[in-house]
Amino acid sequence: MSQLKVLFLGGTGVISSACAEVARAAGHDLTIVTRGTGGRRPIPEGVRSVVADVRDSVALAAALGDATYDVVVDFIGYSPDDVAQDVEMFAGKVSQFVFVSTCSVYAHPAAVLPITEGARRSAPLFEYPANKIRCELLLEEAQRETGFPVTIVRPSHVYDATTLPLLAGWTAVQRMRDGRPVVVHGDGTSLWNLMHAKDLARAFVPLLGNPHAIGEAVQITSSELITWDQIHQTVAAAAGCEPVLVHRSSEDIGKVVEWMDVVLGEDFRHCVIYDRSKLSRLVPGFSEEFSLARGMRETLTWFDAGTGRRSVDSGLDAAFDTLASDAQMSQ
Repeated sequence: MSQLKVLFLGGTGVISSACAEVARAAGHDLTIVTRGTGGRRPIPEGVRSVVADVRDSVALAAALGDATYDVVVDFIGYSPDDVAQDVEMFAGKVSQFVFVSTCSVYAHPAAVLPITEGARRSAPLFEYPANKIRCELLLEEAQRETGFPVTIVRPSHVYDATTLPLLAGWTAVQRMRDGRPVVVHGDGTSLWNLMHAKDLARAFVPLLGNPHAIGEAVQITSSELITWDQIHQTVAAAAGCEPVLVHRSSEDIGKVVEWMDVVLGEDFRHCVIYDRSKLSRLVPGFSEEFSLARGMRETLTWFDAGTGRRSVDSGLDAAFDTLASDAQMSQ
C-alpha cells in the first residue's frame, strides 16, 4: 500500500481512534480534526492534530488552510447538512471520500439473511440510522450526478477496551457480580454482531485509496455469530461471575426504561447475519483477531483498573429490579 495523505474528521472515538492507529502504522500521512476537548483515547504518536469544529465550515477551512489530501474520512457525519458541507468542501479536491455509516440502516427484520449491502434501507422510528440513510442518499446522488468519489462504510456494533457491548453498561456487570438478575430482551436467542474496533480498523484502512471501493457501500462486520444470552454470559465470564438472566420482551423493557424502547424495538431485538463477500473481495485475507471472549477480558481489565470507570446508573438499576420482580411474579 502506497503512502497516502489522509484527513480524518473525528479521530478519538471508538472506531476512529483504532483506525488512526492502524493508518499511522501503515505509513500514511494522517491528520485528524477534533474539538480538542481531550478524552480517554489519545492521539497516536506521529499523527498531526488540528483543533476545529468540523461542522463550522469557515473554522474548518481556516484550520486546514491550503493543505490537500488524497482521502478524507468523515467519522462524525450524522445529518444531511453535515455531509452536504463535506461535498461542498471536498468536491474536486480528493480522490476518495469515505463516509462512516452504520449497519442499522437496514430494514428490520431483514427480508433475507445474510444481509448484503444492497438490502433495503429503512428506519422510520429510529432517528440515528434514519439520518444516516439520508446522508447516504445525499452522497450517492452526488456520486451519480457529479462523480463525487464516495465510499460508504457500514460497521456493525463496535466496541473497544473502554466500552461494554451492553445497553446497561457497567450497571449490568455490577449486578452480575452481585448475583442480582440482569434483564435480557426477548428470549435471549436473537443473533447479534459485535466487532472489536481494532479488527474493524484492520479491514477499514485497506479501503483507503482502493479504487475498487469508489462508489461502493461496504459493511465491515464480524464473522462470529452470537446470541444476546451468549453475549451476557461472555461478559460475565470475563467479570469472573455467573449471570442470572431474566428475559422480558423489548416492549416491556421499553415501558420501564423509556430510552431503550426504540433501540430495542427497531434494532437490537432482530437477528442480524451479514454477508462479507464484498469485504473479502476488497480486502483479501482479512480475518478477525478478537473473539468476543478475548475482547471482554481486555475490556473488564480496563474497567477494573480504575474505580472511576465503574459507574452504576441508579435509575437503570432500579428499573432492572422492577422488571426482574415483575417477571418472577408472572411465573
